[in-house]
Amino acid sequence: MIYLHSFTHNPFQENTWLLWSDELDCLIIDPGCYTPDEKQELSDFIENKQLKPKRLINTHCHIDHVLGNPYVHQRYGLTPEIHPLDLPLLKAVEQYGAIWGINSQVQPEPLLSLKEGDIISLGNNKLEILFTPGHAPGEISLFCREQNFLIAGDVLFYESIGRTDLPGGNHSELIKTITEKLFSLDDITEVHPGHGPSTTIGHERKYNPYVNVK
Repeated sequence: MIYLHSFTHNPFQENTWLLWSDELDCLIIDPGCYTPDEKQELSDFIENKQLKPKRLINTHCHIDHVLGNPYVHQRYGLTPEIHPLDLPLLKAVEQYGAIWGINSQVQPEPLLSLKEGDIISLGNNKLEILFTPGHAPGEISLFCREQNFLIAGDVLFYESIGRTDLPGGNHSELIKTITEKLFSLDDITEVHPGHGPSTTIGHERKYNPYVNVK
């Protein structure tokens, strides 16, 4: 079984997700920890649960989702894994962070390893990578078919969708991603987003005002 926990970190109120197995193997997804207290909160949880961090995954590389990459890399020796199309966003983090007054440390060199259809193993469990662009050119989501949940990054939110006015955004591509890929999942599929509360595919299909599919 996969267990989940989220932290809301940094000035952008980003959701960092931890996933772990019965064997206590752990994925760190989109670490947004920015302040010393936020970094301590993440590490304290990992240590208190006796988790064993195995991989660092970025659903995409906007600044709010990668601020904690340097800390996780230093603390746990993990290299960020991203989709190749998001590499330009990662390389620009320091530059546009400075524009917003965000002091971002140098990002570790990533592995360009996340691609559509690949499987991430977590203990005896599996997560399928879905290529879900629109908010960012190389955005991915992680789908657990056995437990019907989705780590959705900034693609789909509770009664909202990812913004497309940031670098690499494409509104029509985002709507296509949601309607053709995410809305093909079961209604009961839980959606755990990069900001705000979790939701379900069924709820968003029925009530999301930004996607005209009923």
